[in-house]
Amino acid sequence: MRVGLLFGLIVWALCLTDLASAQEKRQTFQVMFYNVENLFDTYDDPDTDDNEFLPNGARHWTWGRFYSHLRQTARVILAVGEWDTPALVGMCEVENDSVLIYLTQRTQLRAQNYLYCMTESIDPRGINVALLYQADKFRLLGVGSKRIPFRDSDRRSRDILHAWGLVITGDTLDVFVCHFPSRRGGERESEPARIDAANYLRSLCDSLFECRKSANILIMGDMNDMPDNKSIGIITQSANGERALTNLFGDAAKLNNPGSYKYQGEWNQLDQMMISRSLKEKYVDGSAAIFMPDFLLTGSKSRNKQRPLHVYNGFKYEGGFSDHLPVVAVFSLPIQQNDK
Repeated sequence: MRVGLLFGLIVWALCLTDLASAQEKRQTFQVMFYNVENLFDTYDDPDTDDNEFLPNGARHWTWGRFYSHLRQTARVILAVGEWDTPALVGMCEVENDSVLIYLTQRTQLRAQNYLYCMTESIDPRGINVALLYQADKFRLLGVGSKRIPFRDSDRRSRDILHAWGLVITGDTLDVFVCHFPSRRGGERESEPARIDAANYLRSLCDSLFECRKSANILIMGDMNDMPDNKSIGIITQSANGERALTNLFGDAAKLNNPGSYKYQGEWNQLDQMMISRSLKEKYVDGSAAIFMPDFLLTGSKSRNKQRPLHVYNGFKYEGGFSDHLPVVAVFSLPIQQNDK
């Protein structure tokens, strides 16, 4: 009896060891996108219209306010990751690389060893999109700043950032970070510019499907359109084919709250993530979420009456985080094992 019991315990322990080993063969890969609301430095760029964000500008953008915004942004990224910070952080409304140097090296993010890449856009205000990445989880192979060919040749907007690199599976992950043209001037009047951006982004994805056997594509950004708008439909067309792109934020019923941006009292889902079919196989189902802790909000305790705590509400300085909430998704990547 004792021998049998001992043998059973040994087998049980070996099974637990095998189970733990199997669990260790996967890596959590968390991705975050965040419109950080005008992350400008305090220096004048003579080539852009950044005058509002100068110490003597309309917003009285001082060094203290700038550094507070950096610390607040770092706090959000750390809070999203909890024990394990996101492997990738897409960002928009970032002025230049000096801002990212301050963010990654002179805030509490320093210990997370983030590197970055960003666009060199011709946006009139001088804002760009960027990607923070942890090199031990995403080995950057290349980066490109993709200028959108608008039908209105005089339009100046943010470029699309394309970064590609190796993840722990040995696969190449193609990442697009976007900030589509705004709705300023009216949703309908401004829609053609977002349709131009969507058509161009879709063409970039189709090119990858042509040259990669199983393209792992991740699109994230402030699309300035809702999931059911025409521009998003252009990107996610052929939803059932090999070139399908699925919008993780396309089904409001599956999300844990009503939107990532509030305008005139209404929540909107402008911040989204879209993934290719091969990447969807690695997606942790149901993990796409809007990050909405209480410290990012102001107003009534009712979710419908709350709004994001802005850096500026109009021209009134609130000293908050952003007028947008971050969006997050989690993937589970199998770790390559040596055959030894």
